This record gives sequence, C-alpha cells and structure tokens, in this order.
Amino acid sequence: MEQCSEQFSDEQTKMYFYENRLKTYEGWPFEEGCACTPENMAKAGFIHTPSDNSPDTAMCFFCLKELEGWEPEDDPKKEHQSHSSACHFIALKKSVEHLTMEEFMKLQKERHKFIINKFCNEAIGKFEEASKLRRGDIVKSAMGEE
Repeated sequence: MEQCSEQFSDEQTKMYFYENRLKTYEGWPFEEGCACTPENMAKAGFIHTPSDNSPDTAMCFFCLKELEGWEPEDDPKKEHQSHSSACHFIALKKSVEHLTMEEFMKLQKERHKFIINKFCNEAIGKFEEASKLRRGDIVKSAMGEE
C-alpha cells in the first residue's frame, strides 16, 4: 500500500502541470525532428519512467498507462487515446490552469479510481500467483513427492 500512497502524494499532484511532466524527460531518446519529443509527450500527459531495459518508457501520470517502444513518428496524444480511451486527462477540453476547483476535484476523483484499480489488480495478481504456487506444493505433498 506504500506504493499506492506515493501515487496520492503532492509530488504526483504536481504532475497535473505540463512543466513538471516535462522535467522528467532527462535522457529521453527522441528529440527534434520526431513526433514524440519531450514537449509532445508531456502535453499528452506522459511522464518519463525509464528502466534499465526500456529507456523510452513513459506513463500517463493520470491513468497510469505505461507505453514503451516509441517510434520517432508516433504521436503521443493519439497513442495515449488509442491505448487508454477512458483517460479523463487526455479528454480534457481546457488546461488544468483553467479548471474550476469543482472540475479539478472531479478530475482528481477519477484519477484516484485509476490508482485504486491498478493497485488492486496488482494485489490480485500477486495473490493468484502465490495461490498457484501453494496449490502446487499441496498437490506435491498429497502425492508424496516432497
């Protein structure tokens, strides 16, 4: 649950603002002459979340959809819409700075739903994996294969 609380932090709330998302793009492999520049990625709601194996991994701070394997001609907004059509951030009709407090709170509520769903699904996956392993141990024990 600690990971989940990180997603509710002020640090993550700062990601509503373009400038803060843009700052995450240090070492991004695509620059000028590409559709997926750091500027376009940040405008589409993505933050750069590289790993050792995938230096081009980006995640929407809002819906938590992660995408990798970017090509220079990929349009971040179109990719975001096609992979996460339910994302409320990409569907915004005005900038965050122009939202009323009520609109922002509704948006934040939707973001929390994505966070809760992601972490619940991860917990369910871990539980299912652990139960498969335990079941295997029980079957081996019952058959005297220890």
